[in-house]
Amino acid sequence: MNVPAKLRTLYKELGEEEGVRTLVEAFYDIIEQDEDAHELHLLHLRGHGVAHSREEQFNYLSGFFGGPSRYVQKHGHSRLTEIHAHVPIGPEMRDLWLRCMERAIDQVGIDSQLKSQLMLHFTRAAETSRNMD
Repeated sequence: MNVPAKLRTLYKELGEEEGVRTLVEAFYDIIEQDEDAHELHLLHLRGHGVAHSREEQFNYLSGFFGGPSRYVQKHGHSRLTEIHAHVPIGPEMRDLWLRCMERAIDQVGIDSQLKSQLMLHFTRAAETSRNMD
């Protein structure tokens, strides 16, 4: 059965709650375990920690991709500049975050067409989060 394009969301295409959760878990496993992501891991440890970030990113991405607005329901907004104001994010950290997310996407087996759409959204979001040159 073909779903009309206007009813399709990235949330549904990812597999809804389970798919978003799987992507977030893969991403943070990379952050915690991969030496190449060490600086990003340290950045998360200076904040509320990785466990907190796992849950908040799941909440955020659910709404970001067209599913339940968990983050907004909890915090009243979803403005990336405010969410990351306390975190120094320059071009290197932005690019490291994107590389880790791309690896997570590959790791969970998302097809190339959906991957391209996700990375387009993630690239825009990562640049919006950047607060340093």
